[in-house]
Amino acid sequence: MTARIIDGKALAARLRCELIPRIDALRSRGHAPGLAVLLVGDDPASAVYVRNKIRACEECGIRSVFRKLPTEVGETELIAAIAALNADATLHGILLQLPLPRHLNAQRVLESIAFDKDVDGLHATNAGLTLMGVPHFRSCTPYGVMKILESAAVPLAGAHAVVLGRSNMVGKPMAMLLLAANATVTICHSATRDLAALTRQADVLVAAVGRRHLVTAEMVKPGAAVIDVGTNRTADGRLAGDVDFESVRQVAGWISPVPGGVGPMTITMLLANTVESAERAAGLR
Repeated sequence: MTARIIDGKALAARLRCELIPRIDALRSRGHAPGLAVLLVGDDPASAVYVRNKIRACEECGIRSVFRKLPTEVGETELIAAIAALNADATLHGILLQLPLPRHLNAQRVLESIAFDKDVDGLHATNAGLTLMGVPHFRSCTPYGVMKILESAAVPLAGAHAVVLGRSNMVGKPMAMLLLAANATVTICHSATRDLAALTRQADVLVAAVGRRHLVTAEMVKPGAAVIDVGTNRTADGRLAGDVDFESVRQVAGWISPVPGGVGPMTITMLLANTVESAERAAGLR
Protein backbone atom coordinates (compact mmCIF):
# COMPACT_ATOMS: atom_id res chain seq x y z
CA MET A 1 0.00 0.00 0.00
CA THR A 2 1.20 3.50 -0.83
CA ALA A 3 -0.58 6.38 0.86
CA ARG A 4 -2.47 9.07 -0.96
CA ILE A 5 -0.49 12.28 -0.43
CA ILE A 6 -2.74 15.14 0.68
CA ASP A 7 -1.64 18.36 -1.03
CA GLY A 8 -2.26 21.04 1.60
CA LYS A 9 -0.81 23.74 -0.63
CA ALA A 10 -3.32 23.06 -3.41
CA LEU A 11 -6.21 22.83 -0.95
CA ALA A 12 -5.16 26.12 0.67
CA ALA A 13 -5.07 27.83 -2.72
CA ARG A 14 -8.59 26.61 -3.52
CA LEU A 15 -9.99 27.72 -0.17
CA ARG A 16 -8.38 31.15 -0.52
CA CYS A 17 -10.03 31.55 -3.92
CA GLU A 18 -13.36 30.75 -2.27
CA LEU A 19 -12.79 33.58 0.21
CA ILE A 20 -12.43 36.25 -2.48
CA PRO A 21 -16.17 36.61 -3.35
CA ARG A 22 -16.95 36.93 0.36
CA ILE A 23 -14.26 39.60 0.74
CA ASP A 24 -15.60 41.46 -2.31
CA ALA A 25 -19.11 41.36 -0.86
CA LEU A 26 -17.85 42.83 2.39
CA ARG A 27 -15.93 45.57 0.59
CA SER A 28 -19.05 46.51 -1.35
CA ARG A 29 -20.80 47.09 1.98
CA GLY A 30 -17.93 49.17 3.39
CA HIS A 31 -16.65 46.40 5.69
CA ALA A 32 -13.25 45.58 4.18
CA PRO A 33 -11.76 42.81 6.36
CA GLY A 34 -8.77 43.98 8.38
CA LEU A 35 -6.13 41.98 10.25
CA ALA A 36 -3.57 43.40 12.68
CA VAL A 37 -0.32 41.46 13.03
CA LEU A 38 1.86 42.08 16.08
CA LEU A 39 5.50 40.98 16.21
CA VAL A 40 7.63 41.39 19.32
CA GLY A 41 11.40 41.18 18.91
CA ASP A 42 13.66 40.01 16.12
CA ASP A 43 13.26 36.24 15.98
CA PRO A 44 14.09 35.33 12.34
CA ALA A 45 11.60 32.47 12.09
CA SER A 46 8.78 34.64 13.47
CA ALA A 47 9.65 37.38 11.00
CA VAL A 48 9.31 34.89 8.12
CA TYR A 49 5.95 33.64 9.40
CA VAL A 50 4.69 37.21 9.72
CA ARG A 51 5.78 38.09 6.18
CA ASN A 52 3.98 35.03 4.85
CA LYS A 53 0.78 35.99 6.65
CA ILE A 54 0.89 39.58 5.44
CA ARG A 55 1.54 38.43 1.87
CA ALA A 56 -1.41 36.02 2.08
CA CYS A 57 -3.64 38.90 3.21
CA GLU A 58 -2.53 41.03 0.28
CA GLU A 59 -3.18 38.24 -2.22
CA CYS A 60 -6.75 37.78 -0.97
CA GLY A 61 -7.62 41.46 -0.57
CA ILE A 62 -7.57 41.54 3.23
CA ARG A 63 -6.15 44.76 4.68
CA SER A 64 -3.25 44.10 7.04
CA VAL A 65 -1.75 46.37 9.69
CA PHE A 66 1.71 45.44 10.94
CA ARG A 67 3.01 46.49 14.36
CA LYS A 68 6.54 45.62 15.43
CA LEU A 69 7.63 46.15 19.03
CA PRO A 70 11.14 45.80 20.48
CA THR A 71 12.24 42.68 22.34
CA GLU A 72 12.46 44.61 25.62
CA VAL A 73 8.88 45.94 25.46
CA GLY A 74 7.08 45.77 28.80
CA GLU A 75 3.93 43.76 29.29
CA THR A 76 1.89 46.87 30.15
CA GLU A 77 3.01 48.60 26.96
CA LEU A 78 2.24 45.55 24.84
CA ILE A 79 -1.23 45.15 26.34
CA ALA A 80 -1.87 48.87 25.76
CA ALA A 81 -0.96 48.41 22.07
CA ILE A 82 -3.42 45.51 21.87
CA ALA A 83 -6.13 47.60 23.56
CA ALA A 84 -5.78 50.22 20.81
CA LEU A 85 -6.23 47.51 18.17
CA ASN A 86 -9.25 46.11 20.04
CA ALA A 87 -10.85 49.55 19.82
CA ASP A 88 -10.24 49.95 16.07
CA ALA A 89 -13.50 49.07 14.32
CA THR A 90 -11.72 48.72 10.95
CA LEU A 91 -9.79 45.71 12.28
CA HIS A 92 -11.61 42.40 12.56
CA GLY A 93 -8.73 40.21 13.70
CA ILE A 94 -5.61 40.51 15.83
CA LEU A 95 -2.73 38.07 15.50
CA LEU A 96 0.04 38.05 18.09
CA GLN A 97 2.99 36.12 16.65
CA LEU A 98 4.34 33.56 19.11
CA PRO A 99 6.63 32.83 20.83
CA LEU A 100 7.04 35.99 22.88
CA PRO A 101 10.26 37.00 24.68
CA ARG A 102 10.58 35.14 27.97
CA HIS A 103 9.93 38.14 30.21
CA LEU A 104 6.36 38.37 28.86
CA ASN A 105 3.49 36.18 30.10
CA ALA A 106 2.10 34.89 26.80
CA GLN A 107 -1.25 33.74 28.15
CA ARG A 108 -1.88 37.00 29.99
CA VAL A 109 -1.09 38.96 26.83
CA LEU A 110 -3.27 36.70 24.67
CA GLU A 111 -6.16 37.18 27.07
CA SER A 112 -5.94 40.96 26.47
CA ILE A 113 -7.02 40.42 22.85
CA ALA A 114 -10.80 40.81 22.50
CA PHE A 115 -12.14 37.27 22.05
CA ASP A 116 -14.19 38.36 19.02
CA LYS A 117 -10.97 39.52 17.32
CA ASP A 118 -8.95 36.49 18.41
CA VAL A 119 -8.73 34.96 14.92
CA ASP A 120 -5.94 32.63 16.10
CA GLY A 121 -8.47 30.96 18.41
CA LEU A 122 -6.21 31.05 21.48
CA HIS A 123 -8.26 33.19 23.89
CA ALA A 124 -9.72 31.25 26.82
CA THR A 125 -13.24 32.13 25.70
CA ASN A 126 -12.66 30.70 22.24
CA ALA A 127 -10.97 27.63 23.72
CA GLY A 128 -13.94 27.15 26.04
CA LEU A 129 -16.47 27.49 23.23
CA THR A 130 -14.54 24.90 21.22
CA LEU A 131 -14.63 22.59 24.24
CA MET A 132 -18.41 23.05 24.41
CA GLY A 133 -18.76 22.17 20.73
CA VAL A 134 -19.92 25.66 19.67
CA PRO A 135 -16.70 27.29 18.47
CA HIS A 136 -16.57 31.02 17.74
CA PHE A 137 -13.08 30.92 16.25
CA ARG A 138 -11.35 27.57 15.87
CA SER A 139 -7.61 27.42 16.49
CA CYS A 140 -6.11 27.78 13.02
CA THR A 141 -3.88 24.69 12.79
CA PRO A 142 -6.48 22.19 14.07
CA TYR A 143 -9.09 23.90 11.87
CA GLY A 144 -6.77 23.38 8.91
CA VAL A 145 -6.30 19.70 9.80
CA MET A 146 -10.06 19.21 9.86
CA LYS A 147 -10.33 20.76 6.40
CA ILE A 148 -7.56 18.44 5.17
CA LEU A 149 -9.40 15.39 6.50
CA GLU A 150 -12.66 16.64 4.98
CA SER A 151 -11.03 17.20 1.58
CA ALA A 152 -9.68 13.65 1.58
CA ALA A 153 -13.07 12.24 2.64
CA VAL A 154 -11.46 10.52 5.63
CA PRO A 155 -14.29 8.98 7.68
CA LEU A 156 -14.28 10.37 11.23
CA ALA A 157 -17.57 9.25 12.79
CA GLY A 158 -16.77 6.23 14.93
CA ALA A 159 -13.07 6.32 13.99
CA HIS A 160 -10.33 6.10 16.61
CA ALA A 161 -8.27 9.30 16.40
CA VAL A 162 -4.96 9.57 18.24
CA VAL A 163 -3.44 13.01 18.79
CA LEU A 164 0.24 13.21 19.68
CA GLY A 165 0.70 16.38 21.71
CA ARG A 166 -1.34 18.30 24.25
CA SER A 167 -0.46 21.95 23.56
CA ASN A 168 -3.09 24.67 23.89
CA MET A 169 -2.39 25.72 20.31
CA VAL A 170 -2.74 22.34 18.58
CA GLY A 171 -3.15 19.17 20.65
CA LYS A 172 -6.05 20.07 22.92
CA PRO A 173 -8.22 21.94 20.37
CA MET A 174 -7.41 19.24 17.79
CA ALA A 175 -8.85 16.62 20.13
CA MET A 176 -11.99 18.69 20.70
CA LEU A 177 -12.65 19.20 16.98
CA LEU A 178 -12.19 15.49 16.30
CA LEU A 179 -14.51 14.66 19.18
CA ALA A 180 -17.11 17.06 17.75
CA ALA A 181 -16.85 15.09 14.47
CA ASN A 182 -17.83 11.94 16.44
CA ALA A 183 -14.38 10.37 16.52
CA THR A 184 -13.22 8.51 19.63
CA VAL A 185 -10.13 10.44 20.71
CA THR A 186 -6.96 9.48 22.57
CA ILE A 187 -4.42 12.19 23.49
CA CYS A 188 -0.81 11.05 23.88
CA HIS A 189 2.05 13.04 25.39
CA SER A 190 5.52 12.77 26.88
CA ALA A 191 4.33 10.65 29.82
CA THR A 192 2.31 8.20 27.71
CA ARG A 193 3.34 4.58 28.22
CA ASP A 194 3.84 2.30 25.22
CA LEU A 195 3.12 5.00 22.67
CA ALA A 196 3.37 2.68 19.67
CA ALA A 197 0.67 0.38 21.06
CA LEU A 198 -1.74 3.31 21.01
CA THR A 199 -0.74 4.80 17.67
CA ARG A 200 -1.17 1.41 15.98
CA GLN A 201 -4.85 1.54 16.97
CA ALA A 202 -5.41 4.89 15.24
CA ASP A 203 -7.60 5.23 12.17
CA VAL A 204 -6.54 8.89 12.22
CA LEU A 205 -3.15 9.89 13.63
CA VAL A 206 -2.27 13.56 14.13
CA ALA A 207 1.37 14.20 15.11
CA ALA A 208 2.06 17.55 16.78
CA VAL A 209 4.94 17.18 19.23
CA GLY A 210 7.93 18.81 17.51
CA ARG A 211 10.16 15.71 17.42
CA ARG A 212 11.59 14.96 14.00
CA HIS A 213 10.57 11.57 12.56
CA LEU A 214 9.08 10.39 15.85
CA VAL A 215 6.38 8.43 14.02
CA THR A 216 7.75 5.46 12.06
CA ALA A 217 6.04 2.88 9.88
CA GLU A 218 5.93 0.35 12.74
CA MET A 219 3.74 2.79 14.72
CA VAL A 220 1.05 3.17 12.06
CA LYS A 221 -2.04 1.08 11.40
CA PRO A 222 -2.28 0.02 7.73
CA GLY A 223 -4.63 2.37 5.87
CA ALA A 224 -4.65 5.06 8.56
CA ALA A 225 -4.81 8.78 7.82
CA VAL A 226 -1.58 10.35 9.12
CA ILE A 227 -1.49 14.14 9.47
CA ASP A 228 1.89 15.68 10.25
CA VAL A 229 1.78 19.01 12.09
CA GLY A 230 5.45 18.93 13.09
CA THR A 231 7.90 21.62 11.99
CA ASN A 232 11.51 20.69 12.72
CA ARG A 233 14.80 21.68 11.11
CA THR A 234 17.35 19.19 9.88
CA ALA A 235 21.11 19.75 10.25
CA ASP A 236 21.22 21.35 6.79
CA GLY A 237 18.28 23.66 7.57
CA ARG A 238 15.54 21.80 5.70
CA LEU A 239 12.04 21.52 7.14
CA ALA A 240 11.00 18.09 8.42
CA GLY A 241 7.92 16.77 10.17
CA ASP A 242 7.21 14.56 13.16
CA VAL A 243 6.50 11.67 10.77
CA ASP A 244 9.10 9.62 8.90
CA PHE A 245 7.36 10.36 5.62
CA GLU A 246 9.09 7.88 3.31
CA SER A 247 8.53 4.85 5.53
CA VAL A 248 5.04 5.77 6.75
CA ARG A 249 3.70 6.45 3.26
CA GLN A 250 4.21 2.74 2.52
CA VAL A 251 1.73 1.84 5.27
CA ALA A 252 -0.77 4.68 5.62
CA GLY A 253 -3.87 5.29 3.53
CA TRP A 254 -3.46 9.06 3.52
CA ILE A 255 -0.52 11.23 4.57
CA SER A 256 0.23 14.95 4.66
CA PRO A 257 3.78 16.05 3.78
CA VAL A 258 6.08 18.57 5.44
CA PRO A 259 6.39 21.08 3.90
CA GLY A 260 3.28 21.48 1.78
CA GLY A 261 0.73 19.93 4.11
CA VAL A 262 -0.66 21.58 7.23
CA GLY A 263 1.47 24.76 7.07
CA PRO A 264 -0.35 26.47 4.16
CA MET A 265 -3.67 25.49 5.70
CA THR A 266 -2.88 27.20 9.00
CA ILE A 267 -2.47 30.57 7.29
CA THR A 268 -5.57 29.95 5.16
CA MET A 269 -7.73 29.31 8.22
CA LEU A 270 -6.39 32.53 9.77
CA LEU A 271 -7.70 34.34 6.70
CA ALA A 272 -11.00 32.46 6.91
CA ASN A 273 -11.45 33.42 10.56
CA THR A 274 -10.72 37.07 9.73
CA VAL A 275 -13.33 37.08 6.96
CA GLU A 276 -15.83 35.40 9.29
CA SER A 277 -15.17 38.09 11.91
CA ALA A 278 -15.76 40.83 9.34
CA GLU A 279 -19.03 39.16 8.29
CA ARG A 280 -20.19 39.18 11.90
CA ALA A 281 -19.34 42.88 12.18
CA ALA A 282 -21.29 43.55 8.97
CA GLY A 283 -24.31 41.66 10.29
CA LEU A 284 -23.99 38.91 7.70
CA ARG A 285 -23.77 36.14 10.31
